[in-house]
Amino acid sequence: MKTVAVVLFPDLLLLDIAGPLEVFSIANRYLEPHNHYEILTIASESMSVRASNGIKLTADIHIDQAAGNYDVLIVPGGPGAYNQQYPALQCWLRKASSQVRLVASICTGAFILGKAGLLDGRRVTTHWNYTERLAEQFPQANVETDQIFVRDDNLLTSGGVTTGIDLALSIIAEDHCKAIALSVAKVLLVVMQRQGGQMQFSPLVADVAKDDSPIFRVRNYVLENVAEEFSVERMAGLAAMSARHFARTFTRELNMTPMEFVQSARIDSARRLLETSNLPLKTVAFRSGFGSARHMRHLFVEKLGLPPSQYRRQFS
Repeated sequence: MKTVAVVLFPDLLLLDIAGPLEVFSIANRYLEPHNHYEILTIASESMSVRASNGIKLTADIHIDQAAGNYDVLIVPGGPGAYNQQYPALQCWLRKASSQVRLVASICTGAFILGKAGLLDGRRVTTHWNYTERLAEQFPQANVETDQIFVRDDNLLTSGGVTTGIDLALSIIAEDHCKAIALSVAKVLLVVMQRQGGQMQFSPLVADVAKDDSPIFRVRNYVLENVAEEFSVERMAGLAAMSARHFARTFTRELNMTPMEFVQSARIDSARRLLETSNLPLKTVAFRSGFGSARHMRHLFVEKLGLPPSQYRRQFS
């Protein structure tokens, strides 16, 4: 029998717990009793905590009683994970991480692992809206922005919320077989492997910003006139700068080249049209500055992992 332990703390996201735990619970239906997963909840503070949605949870044991030698140790996310400090939990996690077979964070639970010093030098991910914050707060971590979940040795980190289900299914498949994991996925009405990553859900560039610097004036102009043709030379002219100086300054301030920004702005424009209209793909491509539906399709598959037609089916 394998033990799946979950730590509880105030203001956690309930779905980060419920999703993966249901995967392990349903897997038990297909496993012999000696192969079952035993689920254990561990309190880091009070034995009773409230999740971010107001539901009260009561832990099985306190970390002072927790052995630490579990098969899977799960750290959920939520506002409490990135807004609060839990010194006792962080200390316990540092010790327990060397005893458990797998340490896993769901969504922003990666911030708690980071505060425990468990992300340094490791490939990790979190919810797309927090990847930049995670990278800034833990610069020694190698943060990947588009993965559903990432495994680095015995450390697993997952993206936003429901990706905890994907992570748990991968553990089932590894522990037993893909057929068992597939059976669980069918019960939950989810796919075993999603097409594309988190980038499908996140904007590639921010909205128009209130900043009157030359670089941001050009940035905002591109966002408001994305169907126009742009080159580095044209954008540099709009900023009244030389092309070379503009390209260097733009890349330094926005962390992408001018043409990468134009491409991302066009993809975001097309996504909005696909989500909110029934316009033909050719029209969407034209209005977003791609020139052709074929070119748009190529960039969607390259950047988002799926073609525009499938994006529309999933998000409109």
